[in-house]
Amino acid sequence: VHSQVCIIFSDFGKMQNVCNLLTEKLGSSVTISAPHFYHTPEAVDTLRRQVCVTAVGNTRQKAQEVCRLFGQSLGKPLLIREEETKEWGGHIDGHLSDTSDSLTLQERIQNATVYASCRVSAVFEIKGKENKRNKQL
Repeated sequence: VHSQVCIIFSDFGKMQNVCNLLTEKLGSSVTISAPHFYHTPEAVDTLRRQVCVTAVGNTRQKAQEVCRLFGQSLGKPLLIREEETKEWGGHIDGHLSDTSDSLTLQERIQNATVYASCRVSAVFEIKGKENKRNKQL
């Protein structure tokens, strides 16, 4: 009697542990196929948001450093604009060439990894330490 079980994991470490446990307990009576990696639309959307928030944080940190250089302090943001968002990578196993079975697990992970970048621009209020007039950076 042959049975096929398909399991969807969201945690790579748990997947490895379960595969190791099955192999250890069932030995040669079990065959574990190479994993197929994919990203849900929700996961990609979360990645886009995280990248944008990180870009805004980096912009604020750089603006603070510039203010310190001139003896000023950074005020509230007056304008934050997302200029461009890019994403690349994230190939799905099924879209790879017929040699996808010969790829190592590391190559499969690399091919399925999604990368994203976001360019933002921001205008902050600058507060002088001596005079309290507001200026823009």
